Amino acid sequence: MSKIDPTARIEDGAVIGEGSSIGPYCVIGRNVVIGEECRIDAHVNITGHTSLGPRCEVSPFTSLGTAPQSLAYRGEPTRLEIGEACRIREGVTMNVGTVGGGGVTRVGARGYFMNNAHVGHDCQVGNDTIFATSATLGGHCEIGDFVFIGGLSAVHQFTRVGPQVMIGGVCGVRGDIIPYGLVNGQYARLEGLNVIGMRRRKFTRERLAAVRAFYQKLFHGPGVFAERLAAVQPLAADDPAIAEILTFIGSGSHRALCLPGDHSDKS
Repeated sequence: MSKIDPTARIEDGAVIGEGSSIGPYCVIGRNVVIGEECRIDAHVNITGHTSLGPRCEVSPFTSLGTAPQSLAYRGEPTRLEIGEACRIREGVTMNVGTVGGGGVTRVGARGYFMNNAHVGHDCQVGNDTIFATSATLGGHCEIGDFVFIGGLSAVHQFTRVGPQVMIGGVCGVRGDIIPYGLVNGQYARLEGLNVIGMRRRKFTRERLAAVRAFYQKLFHGPGVFAERLAAVQPLAADDPAIAEILTFIGSGSHRALCLPGDHSDKS
């Protein structure tokens, strides 16, 4: 049975999953679906066409499913979808999508969103991500699985962040970050590979060596970037991670690639 505090306001039409609890002074809109065994603490606002998967935990003063911060939005019934077992801490905001951006903001399973983090409209966020305090996404961002975004860092709209990336604190991210990348700096620059994360994902010593050698050839070898990129294409057969990085680079369209610091090569 669900437990709903008598001071909470649940509009007709809202669906509250079995075993979920709704704390004092929450406001739950008519088009909201909350999965089983969720815990919604006091003073939470969930509105719009928003769904939460099972076993999510939402802390006070969070606002989910509000209108996108887009001048083109005209009240269309766009959506916010949040996966299972997410932990959403105090003051987090997540917006629904826009018609022009596909209509859905998606957040994967098992994410941990620290206080005051923000997910903008039409973002696509993978599984097992961690957003530190005040980590912010502009609209239309794509965030891969197992990404860590440091505190007070902001990702520009339409930017892609590959899986298993680590972004340091107080970074302004303006370019696409390759899978497994490690970035840092006021305006984020690629500093290498997220080796700690790769080890956690059970990369062997041999795989790490192969991907590191590929990285050095691509970003620090002789010639301009376009020449190096062409030269390393055959290495895609050496390891799935290398193939993933090359595919990611080849599929970019909106933003330039995030490159190592003091790297003026844009060819």
